[in-house]
Amino acid sequence: MNTQEKPVASPCVSLCALDEHDLCVGCQRSADEIRRWGLMDDDERRQVLQRCGERARLSGQLM
Repeated sequence: MNTQEKPVASPCVSLCALDEHDLCVGCQRSADEIRRWGLMDDDERRQVLQRCGERARLSGQLM
């Protein structure tokens, strides 16, 4: 990582509750993704953010 770059920020919106599929209703991360976020490199974090966006679209949260 370039020392000028900031790490990929957490998508947490402080609406923390897991649904019946163990996905956060606020950020759409899985319980495992939330747990591991601090250990992930930026590439893995970007992949998680892509999955979160797809989950939000599929759930109707994003149009």
